[in-house]
Amino acid sequence: MTPIRQRVRVLVAEDNDDHRFFIVRALSDAGGVHLEIETVVDGDEVLDYLYRRGQYADRERPHMILLDLKMPRRGGLEVLEVIKNDPELRTIPVSILTSSDRPEDVESAYGLGTNSYLLKRPDPEGLRRELATVSDYWTDSAVLPEPPA
Repeated sequence: MTPIRQRVRVLVAEDNDDHRFFIVRALSDAGGVHLEIETVVDGDEVLDYLYRRGQYADRERPHMILLDLKMPRRGGLEVLEVIKNDPELRTIPVSILTSSDRPEDVESAYGLGTNSYLLKRPDPEGLRRELATVSDYWTDSAVLPEPPA
């Protein structure tokens, strides 16, 4: 199937340096459309990026977000709640990517409006395969809305 877009902007919110490296690498290795990947390390930076504050004032909003649950300053569930309660941001797909398999985290994330809940694979190759599948879905199968201006 031919992708709808030639490029997709992805915001990766991950505080762990190793995880962030593997996530970006796995997404970069995925085929299909060109991914423009930006990273932030905590929940406050996610919101600064989305609301174009401070160092992110000139950034375009992403087509989709990969969001870790356990981040400093502001956790992923709190960030997800802000995104999904904001009429300007709520159409941006958010996929939780976390090591937490706690049923209450899964339930809370879906209750707040996440589009998917993914568990980080413990091995880099498994993580790479999983993110390739996610990337293929969001860039080749799903039709993404234009991010709000």
